[in-house]
Amino acid sequence: MIHIILDQAGYNKSAEVRKHAFELGIHLHYLPAYSPNLNSIERLWKVMNEKTRNNVFFKTAKEFKSRIRKFIDEDLPEILPSLRSRITDKFHIKKAAN
Repeated sequence: MIHIILDQAGYNKSAEVRKHAFELGIHLHYLPAYSPNLNSIERLWKVMNEKTRNNVFFKTAKEFKSRIRKFIDEDLPEILPSLRSRITDKFHIKKAAN
């Protein structure tokens, strides 16, 4: 049995995606709306933004693309061990404020 966890983007919830998943026996599960902390890739994007583009002006798209590529090719392998604590499925459940 294959289970896929998706965010609520329209293309993930399209009739075509649901139809093909059903035909292939894939079970789709959708994250709650507006829950980026439950989506690991969102946490990785946050780290990438911190390391590459926060408070930086790129004169050209080529310069921006080059910096993102450097992050993926050079920076990410270096910082990977430290990311294990930031990109995890361990969540703290907090009580709602009254």
